[in-house]
Amino acid sequence: MAATMGSLIGLVNKIQMACTVLGDHGGEGMSLWEALPTVAVVGGQSSGKSSVLESVVGRDFLPRGSGIVTRRPLVLQLHKIERGTEYAEFLHNPRKKFTDFAAVRKEIEDETERMTGRSKAISNRPIHLSIYSPNVVNLTLIDLPGLTKVAVEGQPESIVEDIENMVRSYVEKPNCIILAISPANQDIATSDAIKLAKEVDPTGDRTFGVVTKLDLMDAGTDCLDVLEGRSYRLQHPWVGIVNRSQADINKNVDMIAARRKEQEYFDSSPIYGHLAPKMGSVYLAKLLSKHLESVIRQKIPSLISLINKNIDDINAELDRIGRPIGADGGAQLYTILELCRAFDRVFKEHLDGGRPGGDRIYGVFDHQLPAALKKLPLDRHLSTSNVRKVVSEADGYQPHLVAPEQGYRRLIDGSLGFFKGPAEATVDAVHFVLKELVRKSIAETVELRRFPSLQADIAAASNESLEKYRDESRKTVNRLVEMESTYLTVEFFRKIHESELRPPKDDKHSNRPPPNAPVDRYDDQHFRRIGSNVSAYIGMVCDTLKNTIPKAVVYCQVREARRSLLNLFYTQVGRKEKEQLGRMLDEDPSLMEKRETLAKRLQLYKSARDDIDAVAWK
Repeated sequence: MAATMGSLIGLVNKIQMACTVLGDHGGEGMSLWEALPTVAVVGGQSSGKSSVLESVVGRDFLPRGSGIVTRRPLVLQLHKIERGTEYAEFLHNPRKKFTDFAAVRKEIEDETERMTGRSKAISNRPIHLSIYSPNVVNLTLIDLPGLTKVAVEGQPESIVEDIENMVRSYVEKPNCIILAISPANQDIATSDAIKLAKEVDPTGDRTFGVVTKLDLMDAGTDCLDVLEGRSYRLQHPWVGIVNRSQADINKNVDMIAARRKEQEYFDSSPIYGHLAPKMGSVYLAKLLSKHLESVIRQKIPSLISLINKNIDDINAELDRIGRPIGADGGAQLYTILELCRAFDRVFKEHLDGGRPGGDRIYGVFDHQLPAALKKLPLDRHLSTSNVRKVVSEADGYQPHLVAPEQGYRRLIDGSLGFFKGPAEATVDAVHFVLKELVRKSIAETVELRRFPSLQADIAAASNESLEKYRDESRKTVNRLVEMESTYLTVEFFRKIHESELRPPKDDKHSNRPPPNAPVDRYDDQHFRRIGSNVSAYIGMVCDTLKNTIPKAVVYCQVREARRSLLNLFYTQVGRKEKEQLGRMLDEDPSLMEKRETLAKRLQLYKSARDDIDAVAWK
């Protein structure tokens, strides 16, 4: 069973109003507002546009005067009510109901001047007016500024082009129905409205022609050729209108009486009497409403498709920026923990190679640490003069008898002391890399972007844990160095001693004294040999520390960061009250506003889809 007449139009009015309130006028692709059919009233100045609109509404409510009176588009939504008092509402003042239509006229004038000032300039910002009355049909009309050919005093030179561009921006849309107003006392071939309509709608499928001021034509002339489609044919029938006379306006003759007078004119006219049933403002309103209903019904599949696409797009955007958080403490705690886990996943991906950054830790071990060890001042420390000095000081008043063991130990301890610097630098370098990976991971965790307070809390907790790991790692690498000096590898020195005692292969060509020959234990060669032995031992220890320092750093810092970076934070969060959890989930106000707008638009689209389904197929 078909929907009742006007029910779809009433629903479209409702959707259009909701779109206007939410500012849903497009963006990428076609907006829902643009997809809904509307009727744009187009005509030249003094063509009778205002009179046509007032006749359709049945009320005298539009500003009047000479020149450009309509200086802002007026989106007029007519809502038929079964009974009750007529009233009007403005979108910019939704809490006030106007029952005095003279006050409606004054409000239109004031709102126009608020945007354009008292000049004769125009603005493309529309005024939205809804009228509820038992004397109207469900219909949306857009009253546009009258087309003009010449700028008058007080208007910018570009006014002619500005008005045409504004009008064209409405009528060139494929879902716009054009109500082209032309006065009967003007050649239809020169009609501004028909000329523009022909440009944007060459087939005439979207154009309804209206001829006004039929009663003001010169004696002996008529408009039958136009009304019967011989002068200019459209796909839809022409409609003739008789406007209120200036005398009627001056006498404040109400529009209901004017409608009756108009119908009497056509009924009694010897020229237009045969067309009387299809003439007049009452017929025009019904014709437009019926056509609009038909167009809407044809577009229902595409409207539903567009609505579904917008619903999918909004849901995707809401998923991207995050859904609203529950108000109870349990939901807030769950959300915080889930966000922490999302951050932890990204952080581990950086360490494990799924994202860049973790390789910089290997760079510290493979390049920075070896380079630092090569720069140690061992040559100076093990120079002949310094070896002589250290060994002599270690001997004290009693020179060493066989080998300067205390001297060896002091030289080794001194050399190993240099290793603490590179070891601690390695710890600090890895600490810096881990801190940077925390920062990058927070920035790359999409779910966290909406919560700046939680980002700061996670960063602080992570850095606190990393500081603790660094301290432990520092202690460990220093212990490694200290262990090397605490217990020396005896076997190394035994091998050196044995090699010194072993006779060379060719005694004839060797300058080395025989084992039992007397040796000056304090000559330069003796101290150079001690320095060489210590250097060889330190080289062996250096090779060991090149491997053990990275192992200690990974164990104390990287491993701990990977498995327990936020463990302390989880414990602290679990003890927080609801208010504290709520503060952690504070969002960027602009993001909250965007989500609220998206939620309203989503509700609009879902409601529109349900309403269209209910009305169209019942």
